[in-house]
Amino acid sequence: MRRVFAAFLLLAFCVAECTSAPSVSSRHIFYKDQTLQIHSGLTQRHIELSGSHITTKRLDVAGHNLLKAGRPELIVRFRFARPNRQPRGMTIKQADQYQNADDFDVGVKWIEPITIRSNNWSEHFNAPTAQIAERDKQTMGLTLTAEAKDSSPLSGVRVELMYQTHQDHPVIRKSVRLSNHGRRWLVVDQLTIDPLCFVKEYACRTPLTPSERGAVSSVMAFSDRDHTRGVIAVSEAPSALRMISDEGAMGYAQEHFEWVLGPGESFLSEPVFIYGFDGRAWRTTSAMSTPLDRTVEGPYMRYLEEVVGVVAAKTKLHSPTWCTWSNLASNIDDAILREQADLAARCGFKMLLIDDGWQRDRYGTEPHPEKFPDFAATTRYIRSRGLALGLWVSCFRTLDSPDLQQYPNGRSLPFRTRREGYCMSFASKWRGYFAADLVELHRKYGAVFFKQDLTNVKFGDIAVGHESRTAKESLLRGLRGLLESQDLIRQAAPQVLTQLSHEIYWGTPGVPCDVAMIKHSGTYHMPPNDYGGVGHRAQPFDSQWKLNPAKLRDQLLRTCYNSRRRIYDHRGLPAYVLEYYAAHALNFKGSLTPAVQDRQLCSWLGGSPKLFAGDLRSLTEDNIKHYRQRFAMLKRLQQQYNIYKNYQFSGVPHPTDTDWHWWGKLNEQGAGVVVVVRGSGGHHQRQINIPWVPLDKRYHVRALLTENKLGELSGRQLRSSGLSLTLPPMGQEIIELMPTRP
Repeated sequence: MRRVFAAFLLLAFCVAECTSAPSVSSRHIFYKDQTLQIHSGLTQRHIELSGSHITTKRLDVAGHNLLKAGRPELIVRFRFARPNRQPRGMTIKQADQYQNADDFDVGVKWIEPITIRSNNWSEHFNAPTAQIAERDKQTMGLTLTAEAKDSSPLSGVRVELMYQTHQDHPVIRKSVRLSNHGRRWLVVDQLTIDPLCFVKEYACRTPLTPSERGAVSSVMAFSDRDHTRGVIAVSEAPSALRMISDEGAMGYAQEHFEWVLGPGESFLSEPVFIYGFDGRAWRTTSAMSTPLDRTVEGPYMRYLEEVVGVVAAKTKLHSPTWCTWSNLASNIDDAILREQADLAARCGFKMLLIDDGWQRDRYGTEPHPEKFPDFAATTRYIRSRGLALGLWVSCFRTLDSPDLQQYPNGRSLPFRTRREGYCMSFASKWRGYFAADLVELHRKYGAVFFKQDLTNVKFGDIAVGHESRTAKESLLRGLRGLLESQDLIRQAAPQVLTQLSHEIYWGTPGVPCDVAMIKHSGTYHMPPNDYGGVGHRAQPFDSQWKLNPAKLRDQLLRTCYNSRRRIYDHRGLPAYVLEYYAAHALNFKGSLTPAVQDRQLCSWLGGSPKLFAGDLRSLTEDNIKHYRQRFAMLKRLQQQYNIYKNYQFSGVPHPTDTDWHWWGKLNEQGAGVVVVVRGSGGHHQRQINIPWVPLDKRYHVRALLTENKLGELSGRQLRSSGLSLTLPPMGQEIIELMPTRP
C-alpha cells in the first residue's frame, strides 16, 4: 500500500511539475521516507504517512522546527442520530412556547460518539490518496483523501485535508471537507482543523486582534520571546465560532459548533493558515523593530489583500463621515437632516450616515411618513450638498413589514423581539430578500453605504424550512448567511460599501473584527461605542446644559487615545476597514478646541477618519473652518499617497497617552505622512525616527499642522537619527514625506 501511495503521489507530482509554469517552481511537494513535505518558502510542513495514519511530524520555519512531534492532522467527533432521520424543526405555532432554541426537542438523540484523530485512525479509515494540482500560476494545492472502511460504523464518510501554498508568501493554508456517502444521519462537532502544538521555545503568544466578548483572536502569532522567528496563525472562521488554543490548535469553538451531515451531504470548513516569519530584531533610537511586526505590516498584509481578499481594498471609502446617532438618536426628521447636511458640507465631511430613526417602524426599510413625507427629496438634498448617503438598517422586522409579507417564515424561531420587531433569520431565504432590498435602497435613494446592526444570530434558529437542523448548527449557518448577504449586495451593486456592526456579528456589545469579516463586508463598526465628550448623548445640543466643558474636553481627548489603542490592538487586520465610534464633533462652551480637533484627526489616522458624530449645531464658525481645512488636507494626502491604506508601527513606541507615540502612513516608496502625538508627559522635545523609508531616497519634510518646513533629509537620516520635534503636552503633528525628484 505504501508503494502504491508513493507511486501515485510521485505520478501526481510529476504531472504537476511538468505542467507548472516557471513562476511556481519554488513551491515544492516531496514524498520521501513516508513523509510528505510541503515547502512554501521559509515555511515547511512535514506530514508523516504511515499505513492509514496521517501525522504532523514537524513544522519548520527557516529550518527550525516549531512543533511538538506526533500531532494529528485532524481531530473530529462524529455522533449518530437515533432514530436515523433528519432532526425536525420548530413551527411558528410552537415558537412562543420556548425561550431558547436549545430547549426544543428536535426529535433525535445523538449517540455513539466516535472521536477521530488522524494519527491513530486505522480502525476506521483506509490509507489516504493524494492529488496535487496547480490551481493557477501562483497557487499550488494538495488534497489528502481518506475513506472510511466498510467495517467501520463511519462507513461512507470521506475526509479531505486540503492544503494551499502561494507564490511569494511563506504560507500554508488548510481546510477540511467532511462528506457523508452513507445511509446514517450524523452530526459533527469538536472539529479541530489544524491541531498544532508549539514547543516551549516558540510558544510565546502575541494576539494581533483582540480576544474578547466570547470570541478568541482570529490572528495570533506564536514565536520565540524576541519575536524573531515563528508563525502568524490565522483562522478565517467567523465571530465566536472560531478557536485558536493557547498551544496553537485551530478549529471551531466546541460550545458553539456542530454540523448535521445527512446522507449525501458534506461540510467544508473555513480555512486556517500559518504565515512564517524569520529575521533579526534590532533596536532603533526609540524601540525594538522585530521581524514579527515588520511581517505583519508588510508581506502578511499584502497576502490578506492579494490572496485571502479584502473587500474594502477595491471599494471607495467615504472618509470622513458624519453620523446622526449622537446627539440626535432616533429623533430625526427632514428639517433636522437638511440643517445637519448643510453644516456637514461646510465642515468638509464626505458622507452623511442616517442612523436609526428614518424608518416607519425603526426596523424595516420604509421611510417614516410623518418625519419624512418625501424621503427621496430628503436624500436628494443631502447628496446635492456633495455628501454621499449612508443608511442604517437592522435585521429585525415588524409583522406588517414587506419582508414578512414576502417571507412569512423569515423569522428566527423561537421568537426574539425588540419592542415590536422580530429577529429575522440569515439561515433562511430571507437573506436574499434582505440583500435585494438594500440594493433597491441604493437604486431608489442613492445610498452607497449601509450600516447593519442589532443582534440576532446568537439567539439560534431552528425554524421549519430554514437551513439549520439544530440550535448549534444555526450559529455557523446564520453567520455564513449574513456574510453571503454581503456578497449578494456587492455583486448586484459593486459601488456600495457595506458595514457590519459588532452587534449583528454576535452580541451587544459584540466581538472584535476578524479575517472572515474583511473577506465579505467593507468595514466593521468595532466595540464598544464610546460616547465620551458628547454631553447628554441622546439629546440635541443645548447651550443650557449643566455640564463642565473642561471635563467634556478631557473626555474627548480620552476617546482619541481609545481609538489609537483599539486600532493598534487590531493590527493583524487592515486598519482602514476599522471604525471606532468616538470622534465627536460637539462643542459645549469651548470643549472642542482646534487642538482637540487636530487630536481627533491624528488619532483616527491609524486607518482613516471614517466616523464623526455629535450635534453639528454646536460648532462655532472657527470649528467649521478648522474641520474644513483639515479635511481638505487629508483629501490631498489621500489622493497623493493613498495614506488611509497604510499603517506602519514597527520600531517605534507603542500607543500611549502619557508619552510620545507615532506611526507611519507611508506607501511602498516611503512617501506619505508620519503621525506624531505627545501624551500628558514626556520631554518637550523628541527625536522622531522613521524606520520605514528606503535608505537611498531623499525627502522634502514638512510639518503640516504648524506649516513648518523641516528640510530635506535622506532615508538613512530619517531611519537613524530621525528629526527633532517639539510638542506641548497633548500636542500632535503630521509630518509629510515627499520624495525629491531624481
